[in-house]
Amino acid sequence: MTLTLSQRPSPPSSIAYFSMEVGLESGMPTYSGGLGVLAGDTLKAAADLSIPLVGVTLLHRKGYFRQELDAQGNQTERAFDWDPQDFLELLTPKVTMSIEGRPVRIQAWRYLIRSPSGHTVPVYFLDTQVQGNTEWDQALTDHLYGGDERYRLCQEAVLGMGGVAMLRSLGYTEIQAFHMNEGHSALLSLALLKEQLGERDIVAASQEDIDRVRQMCVFTTHTPIPAGHDKFPLDLVEKVLGQAPARFLAGGQANVDGELNLTSLALMFSWYVNGVSHRHEKISQDMFPDYPINSITNGVHAATWTSPPFKQLYDRHMEEWQEDSLYLRYAINIPREEIMDAHREAKQHLLKEVLRRSGQKLEDDVFTIGFARRATPYKRADLLFTDLERLRTIARQVGRFQVIFAGKAHPKDEGGKELIRRIFRAAEALKPEVPVIYLQGYKMSLGLSLCSGVDLWLNTPMKPREASGTSGMKAALNGVPSLSVPDGWWLEGHVEGVTGWSIEDGQEGSESGAAEAESLYHKLGSVILPLYYRNPMDYAGIMRAAIALNGSFFSAQRMMVQYLNNAYRPTNNRRS
Repeated sequence: MTLTLSQRPSPPSSIAYFSMEVGLESGMPTYSGGLGVLAGDTLKAAADLSIPLVGVTLLHRKGYFRQELDAQGNQTERAFDWDPQDFLELLTPKVTMSIEGRPVRIQAWRYLIRSPSGHTVPVYFLDTQVQGNTEWDQALTDHLYGGDERYRLCQEAVLGMGGVAMLRSLGYTEIQAFHMNEGHSALLSLALLKEQLGERDIVAASQEDIDRVRQMCVFTTHTPIPAGHDKFPLDLVEKVLGQAPARFLAGGQANVDGELNLTSLALMFSWYVNGVSHRHEKISQDMFPDYPINSITNGVHAATWTSPPFKQLYDRHMEEWQEDSLYLRYAINIPREEIMDAHREAKQHLLKEVLRRSGQKLEDDVFTIGFARRATPYKRADLLFTDLERLRTIARQVGRFQVIFAGKAHPKDEGGKELIRRIFRAAEALKPEVPVIYLQGYKMSLGLSLCSGVDLWLNTPMKPREASGTSGMKAALNGVPSLSVPDGWWLEGHVEGVTGWSIEDGQEGSESGAAEAESLYHKLGSVILPLYYRNPMDYAGIMRAAIALNGSFFSAQRMMVQYLNNAYRPTNNRRS
C-alpha cells in the first residue's frame, strides 16, 4: 500500500476511530507497540475496503522513546525527535478546549492512507504546540504514555474531547459511529453528551440522553487484567475537567472505588463492546459482568507485514491478494520449493540487518528463533532460558539453533528492564553453543525483518494475559510457524503440526512456568529441530499451511468486515 499526502479535501466519513497511538511508518514514532500498530493496520484495511472512516490520535512530538542497551542489557531512554512536516500536512483549523479552567488550543496534522483502489482514509494527529498555549500545555501531546497522572488525564482529555471538537471543526458533522480503541479516548463520550444536551448542564443528563450517545459509540478493550485500565482520582478529574463533569462522573458507573475508571466510562457509553479474541471475550465478560461483551479477533494488514520476497511470490500465484487477503488461502497450492526460496531471501536480509545493528554474524543455515515483544514480565521472554544446560544439550545432540530478541521495556517498568538483563546474562552463559542476540531500537521495520526472516516464532505469555497478540500473525504471512503458549489468537490459529506447535501444560496464573518450559524443550528438541534438519520439505509444508490457514484469516481486512457488520450497524439495528 502506498501512503501519500494530498491537498484535496477529506472525504465525508461515517465512522471515527480514536486511538492514543497509531503506527503507520517506522519513521513516525507515534506508537509504542501492538496497540498502535493494530490501529494503523485497522485504518489501512478500512482504506482497502473503501470504508468511510477517519482516524484520530495524538502527535507525540517526542515519540515513545529511543531505546539504548549497554553490554549488560541495561536500558536507557532518550527522546525520539522527529519532524512532523516530513510526513504530515498541517491543517489550518484550530479548536480551543478548557483544561484545568484555562483555554488550550489544538491544531491537527493530516496523514492520508491511500489504498490501491484510490480510496483514502485521513488520520488526524492532534497537537498542542500552538502559539498562545503555556509551555506546559504545548508539551501536552509530546510524550506517548509519559508523565504523571495529571499529564495523562490532560492528554486523554485532548484526545477524546479535543478530538471530537476538531472533527466538527473539519466538517465531520454526520459521524454515525465513534470507535474507542481502548479506554484512553473514553472522554469523547462527554463531548458527545454535551452536544446532545445543548445548553443544559451535564449534571442534568437523563438516561435517555446517555442512551442517545450509547447508540453512537463502540468500544474495543485489549487489556485482560484490571491493573491495566486507566483510572484517576476524582479530585484530579474535577481539577482537569471542571466541577460539573466531575460531579456527573462521580455519580455514575464510571466511578469505581472512588476513582474515574476510563474503561468503565467507555463501557457505560458504548452499545457494542468487544474483546480482541474469542478467549479474551470470555475473560472480559468475567471482568465486566454487567455489560454484554462480544469478540472480534485482531488481524494484521497483509500488504504491510509481508516481506518483499513473499510479496513477489504471492503476486505470481494470486495477484488479487493485496486487495483481498482471503486469496492467500490459495497459497496451499504454491510449490514448497518456492516457499523455501522466498524464505531464504528474507532470512538473508534479516541476518544482514543483525550484522549491521549488532556487529555479530549469524549463520544462514542454522535454525533461527525469533521473539520480539514489549519487554514486560508477563510475556516471559526468558522462559526459554529456564534450563541453560538443556538448551546446550539440544544444540549439541539434535541441531544447532540461534535466537534473536527485540523489544522495549516501558521506562517505569523495572520488571521489564530486569527481564532484558536476564536475557543478556543467559546469552553470555550460552556462548558459543547457542548464539543469542538482543537487538535494540525495536520498531516496525525491524519487526517486519524479524517476522519474515526467522524460522520459528516463539511466544511465551503467562496465561490468560495475552488478549490477542499479532506478531505471530505477521510471521504466518511470511510462512513462519509459531511455537506458542495456547492463549489469545493462538487458541484459534493453532493446528498442531500444521500451522505450528503449542506449548502445553501451563496452569493459568502460574508464574513458575516449569511445566511450560519442559513442553517447550520437548517440542523444540524432539519435534521441530528434527523436522527442520531431517525433513526440510515437510517443514516447508508447515510454512505453507501457516500462510494458507493463518495468513489468510488473521487479516485486518477480515477484522474490519466483522466490525462493519457487527459494530458499525445502522442505528435502528442496535441494542439499547
